Amino acid sequence: MVVVMKRDATEADIERVSEKVREAGGEAFVSRGAVHTIIGLVGDTASFMGLGLDNFPGVDHLIQVGKPYKMVARALHPQPTTVKVGPAAVGRETFTIIAGPCAVESDEQALAAARGAKAAGATILRGGAYKPRTSPYSFQGLGERGLEILARCREDTGLPVVTEVMEPRDVELVASWADALQVGTRNMQNFALLKEVGATSKPVLLKRGFSATVEEWLMAAEYVAQRGNSEIILCERGIRTFETATRNTLDLGGMVVAQQESHLPVIVDPSHAMGHRELVAPMARAAIAAGADGVMIDVHHDPGEALCDGPQALTPGDLLELSKDLNALALALGRQLV
Repeated sequence: MVVVMKRDATEADIERVSEKVREAGGEAFVSRGAVHTIIGLVGDTASFMGLGLDNFPGVDHLIQVGKPYKMVARALHPQPTTVKVGPAAVGRETFTIIAGPCAVESDEQALAAARGAKAAGATILRGGAYKPRTSPYSFQGLGERGLEILARCREDTGLPVVTEVMEPRDVELVASWADALQVGTRNMQNFALLKEVGATSKPVLLKRGFSATVEEWLMAAEYVAQRGNSEIILCERGIRTFETATRNTLDLGGMVVAQQESHLPVIVDPSHAMGHRELVAPMARAAIAAGADGVMIDVHHDPGEALCDGPQALTPGDLLELSKDLNALALALGRQLV
């Protein structure tokens, strides 16, 4: 069950509801949005119904949610949510391009990618300062120096930055530099990390685990929302199947299901899904045709020399050509490319 508070509800009103739920043996998780504060109730729904919460001061209405994910469920927000990342926005009304280097390698490399992303119409810069790699001998990222480079790219281009955080202990540091925090596929069920990013005020870009079901993905988002942060962008980045012709299998059907089940925006990462640059543009076009809210694209000025995922990276020129195709598709579908 979810309790939706009135716009003018006071902290005392919110605490009164929470305390009553705790007295009934349940748990109350408060999430403060731009318009309403909502309280997710965990426990015996029947006992909550007998508390008369809808008559409490500051309470607007109650919503019974049948899904295991309550805070991110479509029933809570019939209208899709738009998430702000700095001056940019990700939501159903527009189509957003997020682009940049998979890994930050140097000032020159990151700035070339950032300027290329900006020229192609991207409104959010992605870049990895910390890189979780399958091999411990692969490039692991520049760490805090990478964050500093991304900040200089933001200053140069005006693009807000989203970057991955891998450990709970690093959340405060990364949040001090970035405009949005990314939780990668390998950490989708790192529950300690999800709780930590949920306690921040920064938007969270949550990638689907490559072996996760849609429900598990949404339950991971619930961990973030339950800690008070409902500014979540879901990212479909391909799942592991028996197919070996592509790096992963891009599940556009799962992307649509996530949109139908949740009020959160859902974007697609065709770069990590496909693993081959010649497949990235076709799947980006497929993503907008299927109704995705945006795409995330890897960019590198010299993919052959990239320290991470070079085979899937587009050059700035490639990205510019792709953005023209996406703009044409957006116009045909009655959407705006931002």
